[in-house]
Amino acid sequence: MDPGERWVGVDDVAAHLGVGKDSIYRWVENRGLPARKVGRLLRFKLSEVDAWVEAGGGEGGRPAAPQVSTSTARSKKGRRR
Repeated sequence: MDPGERWVGVDDVAAHLGVGKDSIYRWVENRGLPARKVGRLLRFKLSEVDAWVEAGGGEGGRPAAPQVSTSTARSKKGRRR
């Protein structure tokens, strides 16, 4: 990390990564995207964000949707009330 590197906000990180601001907030909370709280604001070093991405921090999709058991689905399908 360059000691002269400036701190940037959520808008800058979202633009840098090409994602929405909501994704940035979620990744800070759930996936450990490196950020510092300055008052009420989040601040980032782009070099730390890049290292997090390179380490695989941004990988992975949404949690899988709950699966319905095929036996349950079949048994309910034919029933009428």
